[in-house]
Amino acid sequence: MNFNNLKFPFDIKFHVATFSNDFSVSDANNQPIFYVREKMFSWRDVIKVYSDSSKKEELYQLKSNKLIDFQQTFSIADANGNLIGKARRKTFKSFWTATFHIHDANDNHLYTIKERSGFTRMMDGLIGEIPVLGFFSGYIFNPKYVLTDNSGKEYMEASKEPSFFGRKFKLNQFNSSEDDSLFVLSFMMMLISDRNRG
Repeated sequence: MNFNNLKFPFDIKFHVATFSNDFSVSDANNQPIFYVREKMFSWRDVIKVYSDSSKKEELYQLKSNKLIDFQQTFSIADANGNLIGKARRKTFKSFWTATFHIHDANDNHLYTIKERSGFTRMMDGLIGEIPVLGFFSGYIFNPKYVLTDNSGKEYMEASKEPSFFGRKFKLNQFNSSEDDSLFVLSFMMMLISDRNRG
């Protein structure tokens, strides 16, 4: 898929009425571009990216290398099995802010997705545990995640839209790159992983 033809920002909407962990992605023109679904009841986490909800055309697959979520690494490949890159959760850093390292196909760490505010994570966790009041935490505390290269240059940001059920996110682009496909797919993995927060 040619990511250069896609118009940002992307709108990401989870399907809360289904048993699956899945969401749809549309571009700035409100045109559907992806349907993303986590494979259920699998020994390893597998996320499949389709062209639409019919699931007739599989575009990408993201597959975990481990059975448990401990510095879990997802290999990102296209429909032909060609490796695009890898996304790896940094478990110990994630206690304060969610952090994911993005690697190219040769396993070189080139980019990082990091939550902008540890305070938002802390308050969401505290308020979320309070009866009744916790219901509103997802409307008040909304995390943002920024993707940067190793020099700190920002390329994309995913932000949760205020809602009671954590259903909607927006993906903005600050700078384009030849790795845009890797960026977008890494954000998809991250949102599947962190959607219940915020």
